[in-house]
Amino acid sequence: MTVRDDTPIRRMLRLIGAENLSLIIALVILIALIVSQTEFFFSARNLFNIGQNMAVVGLIAVGMTMVIVSAGLDISVGSIAGCASVVCALMVSQVGTVTGGIGAGIAIGLVLGLINAVIINYLRVNAVVATLATFSAFRGVAFLIAPEGRPVGVLDPTFALLGSGRFLQFGGFPGVPIAFAILVAVAVAGHIVMSSTVFGRQVYSMGGNPAAARLAGINLNRMRLWIYAISGGLSGLAGVIVTARTSSGQPASGTQGLELEAITAVFLGGALLAGGKGTVVGTMLAVLLLAVLSNGMNLLGIPTFYQLVAKGLLLVLAVAIGQWRMAASEARQARLTAAGGE
Repeated sequence: MTVRDDTPIRRMLRLIGAENLSLIIALVILIALIVSQTEFFFSARNLFNIGQNMAVVGLIAVGMTMVIVSAGLDISVGSIAGCASVVCALMVSQVGTVTGGIGAGIAIGLVLGLINAVIINYLRVNAVVATLATFSAFRGVAFLIAPEGRPVGVLDPTFALLGSGRFLQFGGFPGVPIAFAILVAVAVAGHIVMSSTVFGRQVYSMGGNPAAARLAGINLNRMRLWIYAISGGLSGLAGVIVTARTSSGQPASGTQGLELEAITAVFLGGALLAGGKGTVVGTMLAVLLLAVLSNGMNLLGIPTFYQLVAKGLLLVLAVAIGQWRMAASEARQARLTAAGGE
């Protein structure tokens, strides 16, 4: 390709990925449908709410992208967020340290993520079964460490800024949510790690062909420890943001289906159930699509139960499309192999 051919549009297409253009088209159509039914979608307050609401699911989804690309799965992320929420609230309310509370929430997420990896690595338990078990266990731990199993109140205005604060406010512009800015920073870092580092290439290798990755000298157990620790840490950060937003440590944080939304976003963003494929960019586009869908249904007064049905159907559709793509790719490869052998 010549320098002349390397236009900004081409660079943007390479960043987004041709496979994610369908997500952008779906997003545009969805926004058009919502705008045709309500005039409030493009209000500054509503757009602010969309950005803020993306933060929690988006942070978990970045870590989940690494897990699924490595051919794993983590169903316990919502429970990890609940544990982190309680630990963070206890540190801020009883010890009086905001930075300590944030650090403790992230740290407990890292530890719980490592526990998942240890169970998978050394007890040889399937990732789905292992994290389904810890989903229940970690939820119980969250209620055990919360005094009498109740939410822990946090009355610290500085800490509350993390969940509901804004910056760059001027004129009529409502500002950028701090939580959304954190998500953008984490997503950019995740994209760079997955697309431009040795670690990222090893994640794709262990998901695409674990036997070949092992023969290439990649320590799969050590990689899994890192991947689940990162996922747990980001889930912990999501729990911290929930605590700041609600001004309380909620042991029940994550019971609203955080893991379902994160997994749906990753598969909708182009990841395969078998691993080896998926991008942080695709996941973020899917998170935005889900956030706009939820926001639109709320604006139109659609009951929560129908919203859950819609998200469940989206997950089925995303996995089905991924399986179809994988089957089509395998068929194409088989034809090329047969043609080369003739």
